[in-house]
Amino acid sequence: MHASARVVTGIVAVLCGITAVGAAMPPASYPVRPIRLVVPFAPGGTNDVLARIVGDKLGERLGQPLVTDNRAGAGSVLGTEIVARANADGYTLLLTSAVLAVNPSILRTLPYDTLRDFSPIGLVGSGPYLMVVHPLVPAKTVAEFIAWVKSRPGQVNYASVGTGSPPHLAAELLKMTAGIDMQHVPYKGGSAVLPDLIAGRVSMFFGSISTLQPQIQSAKLRAIAVTTEQRAPAIPDVPTFMESGLPDYEVNGWYGLLGPRGMHRAIVDCLNHALAQVLGDRETQAKFAANGMVPAAGSADDFAALIRKEITKWSKVVRTAGIKAE
Repeated sequence: MHASARVVTGIVAVLCGITAVGAAMPPASYPVRPIRLVVPFAPGGTNDVLARIVGDKLGERLGQPLVTDNRAGAGSVLGTEIVARANADGYTLLLTSAVLAVNPSILRTLPYDTLRDFSPIGLVGSGPYLMVVHPLVPAKTVAEFIAWVKSRPGQVNYASVGTGSPPHLAAELLKMTAGIDMQHVPYKGGSAVLPDLIAGRVSMFFGSISTLQPQIQSAKLRAIAVTTEQRAPAIPDVPTFMESGLPDYEVNGWYGLLGPRGMHRAIVDCLNHALAQVLGDRETQAKFAANGMVPAAGSADDFAALIRKEITKWSKVVRTAGIKAE
C-alpha cells in the first residue's frame, strides 16, 4: 500500500467517512444525521443507563447525536423487532442485553431470526449478577445456602425479574449445577422484587450490583456470590461461584450493540472502531464501574460468536428446566 493510500485509510477509520472501494453500494459518508439508538427496556435499568453513557460518547466521536429510544415490551421483543425491520443504513441501532440470546429458547415464535436478522457491531460491557439472600436465611456462603436448600427441598422461594430473564436462568443454572430444588416466583422488574425480598417473603434473588448494593450496605440483604469468572471490582469482597465450590457455574450479564441485517461492513467497522475508543475512555470506564459493569470492547465477529455460544448455552438450560413463556 502506498503511503498516500495509508493516510487516506487512516482518515477514513478515524472520521468514518466511508468510501469502501469495490464493495457493493458503499455509502458516500457516515454518519450525516442523528442515529436512533433503540433500547428494548424501560428507562432506569442497567441497559438504559449504559445506552445513555455509550450513546453520548459515541455521538461525540461520530459528530452526530445518538438519540435513545426506549421501546419496552414483550421481554425486549418489541424494541428488538423495530431494529430488525429497520433500514440497514446505520441510522437505527439496538443496544440490548443477554436476553437477546435467551429469547429464542423461551419464545416459540419471534418476529425475527436472532442470528440472521442483525448485524452485530460489538460487545459494550459485561458484568456479574449478584446473588443475595434475606438476612434471616442461615447462609453466608454458597455451600451453606446449598446445604440449607437441600434440607428443605421445594420449600425455598426465589424471586426473578420475569420468566426467562437472564437472572431467572442464572437461578435455574444454579439449581442444575448444585442439584437443589427451589420454587420460582416471577415479578415484573427489579423494583417489584425488592419490597418482598426485604420483607422476607422470598429468600433469594439474582440482580444487578447497582440495584442491590444500597440494600447490602444497609444490611437489608446479604451478598453471597457473583456469577462471573472474576470478582466484581465494585464489590471485591464478594466471591465468585467458581471460588465457592461450583467450578462450572458462570453467567455473564453482557450488553452489546447491533444493527439490522445487511449493514455495510464499512459502517459496522466504523461503529466498532468508535465504540472501542469510547470504551477505552476513562470517564466511560468510571461510569461503567459505578454501575457494576466492565467495558468489553472486541470485534464484530467476536460479538457474533458470543451470541451463537450464548444461544446454545441457554437453550440447554431452558430445555432441562422446562421453562416456558408466561
